[in-house]
Amino acid sequence: HGAVKADEAAGTAPFHLDLWFYFTLQNWVLDFGRPIAMLVFPLEWFPLNKPSVGDYFHMAYNIITPFLLLKLIERCPRTLPRSLIYVSIITFIMGASIHLVGDSVNHRLIFSGYQNHLSVRENPIIKNLKPETLIDSFELLYYYDEYLGHSMWYVPFFLILFMYFSGCFTPTEAESSMPGAALLLVVPSGLYYWYLVTEGQIFILFIFTSFAMLALVLHQKRKRLFLDSNGLFLFSSFALTLLLVALWVAWLWNDPVLRKKYPGVIYVPEPWAFYTLHVSSQH
Repeated sequence: HGAVKADEAAGTAPFHLDLWFYFTLQNWVLDFGRPIAMLVFPLEWFPLNKPSVGDYFHMAYNIITPFLLLKLIERCPRTLPRSLIYVSIITFIMGASIHLVGDSVNHRLIFSGYQNHLSVRENPIIKNLKPETLIDSFELLYYYDEYLGHSMWYVPFFLILFMYFSGCFTPTEAESSMPGAALLLVVPSGLYYWYLVTEGQIFILFIFTSFAMLALVLHQKRKRLFLDSNGLFLFSSFALTLLLVALWVAWLWNDPVLRKKYPGVIYVPEPWAFYTLHVSSQH
């Protein structure tokens, strides 16, 4: 959709402390907290042939997140294309649901000795399966989890955030500042997006979205339009995420095992692969 016009930007929205707080909190608890909860809760409470506590977290995430995204869009000062919003939300829910199933089985396999830092075929519990066609089935599951599910989940997610961001401009430079509460939320928000980018393996999508946001800011600045508090919060969170990803990659740059799993030019190791390789293997 087109650039923000001055008359549309005139109705600048106040900082949405309630929505951003709930959004950040549920991201940390329901998304980042999923695998941690699976490790903390006793296994006998959630047998391997039943949904785990993490799966229930994921179900709640799949309901609450699109609801918060819709509420965020409702508060956007600019009118956004409804059809694109609806299709994006529907695709988001479908992708997150596909990921729920794949991720559930993948984390249950960890209790049987599956190692996240190895590929499917290199895992000791997988490569000796008979018949060998079963390995293809596990690779299909991995594809649904890590590729199809992530794509249908994250592409509409970042598209919605960018569309919202496009309406976060004000003609008054004095309104281009963040309140103290927003500054406090930037750190947990940026840290969560670091986890999302690294664990979700979506660095290209993230960097493309970040550059698109930067290009929009520079374009609007020529029209004397400035980011409002909500836009600054989102932009600052992404900037912090970019810094954290760079530090993460630099720290693990020479790790031979992770280098083997993540070959190519784009090298961004997953935190849980690092955990199974360097943390859980030490216990």
